[in-house]
Parts: sequence; C-alpha cells; structure tokens
Amino acid sequence: MTASLRSALTLLVLSLLLVVAAVSGWKAATQPLPSSAPAPLCTEKTVRTGDQVFAEQVAVSVYNGSDRNGLAGATMEQLEERGFVGADSDNAPAKVAGVAEIWSDEPRNAAVRLVARQFKGAKIVSGERLGRGIIVVVGESYKRLRKKGPESVAAVETSTFCSPPESQ
Repeated sequence: MTASLRSALTLLVLSLLLVVAAVSGWKAATQPLPSSAPAPLCTEKTVRTGDQVFAEQVAVSVYNGSDRNGLAGATMEQLEERGFVGADSDNAPAKVAGVAEIWSDEPRNAAVRLVARQFKGAKIVSGERLGRGIIVVVGESYKRLRKKGPESVAAVETSTFCSPPESQ
C-alpha cells in the first residue's frame, strides 16, 4: 500500500467518524429537555372515621397575623420539629388579635383538629385559602406551641386533607 493510498483511507475513515458524531450530536441537541418538575408537596388524602392521623401526614402553611417579624417562620420551624410538613409561610392579609386561627370550613376535619391542638387557645374559623395544607394564622397573643401537643388524633368523621405523597 502506497503512502498516498494510506492517507486517503485514513481521511475517509476520519470523515465518516466526523459525520457519525455530527449526526448523533444533532439528534441529542434537538431532543426535548427532560422534565425536572418537582414532586408535588402534597396530594389529597382521605381518612375514615376512627383512622389515626399523624403529624407527618399533614402539610401546614403558617401566616403571620401580628406585627412581630419572623413569627410565621419561627412557628413553622416549631411545627416541623413536631413532625408536620411545612408548606407555605408569609404575612397574613389581616391581623389576628388572639393566639392563632386555623382557617378552615371543616372544624371536624382530623388534620385541622390535630393542628389546632398544637396551640393553646387556637380558634377554628372560616378564612381564605392562602396556601397549601392546613392554614394557620398566628396572632398578637401567640407565644409558643403547647408544651405537649398530641402526635395524632382519631378522625371523628371522614376527612380529606393535604398529605405528602410519601406518607400515603
């Protein structure tokens, strides 16, 4: 084999490799990007009368209904230490004079009752849906959670609430 024939064959093989690499690169570059959507914080969970509902099954959003800075975030941390799943935290659209309000139209809902029992003097009242899970608005009189809030409650009626997927 002559040197010129060897050079021609080498250039041909290298050219074919370049075409194959260019085609596979083009295919990879034009593929849609993989979806990296985060898993949802919670899904609807329904429990029947008598079923136990535990803190780790309940998502909670906390809002500051006072003039004290950082109250919602600090309360959220305390609830998370007790096993609740933190959802949203922000300032409330209105001030709350008492300790805390649980904004729900379902006062007998097991998750609502479990969250309300973490606060001494909390009231369950109708309110707008500010975030995900059980809505807590801490007020001017709030100091801290109960020393020993229950870890679970039994459902007194069929209840549906926002629960993390892994706790289903």
